[in-house]
Amino acid sequence: MGFFSKKKQSSSVAKDRLKLVLIHDRANCNTELLEMMKQEIIDVISRYMEIDEKGLEINLGTTSSEYENGIVPALYANIPIRNMRAPAKRT
Repeated sequence: MGFFSKKKQSSSVAKDRLKLVLIHDRANCNTELLEMMKQEIIDVISRYMEIDEKGLEINLGTTSSEYENGIVPALYANIPIRNMRAPAKRT
């Protein structure tokens, strides 16, 4: 049983990687662009709250769309929040 579970896990990982590559290709979003967006998201959110950057996950996935007649790329973010920041005073 252990032999088959390892093979299934390996094939599952490969399938997930292939899906990710296809999603990135369809969204026309390379790794460098995704990292740039991730850093900008961190910069903006950090103005309003203290976040746990080590736990931050930003990924491309898919979602359904009535406008595109099917599946379209979607940006998903999991951003652990440590504390809210006090609002900055405007001058």
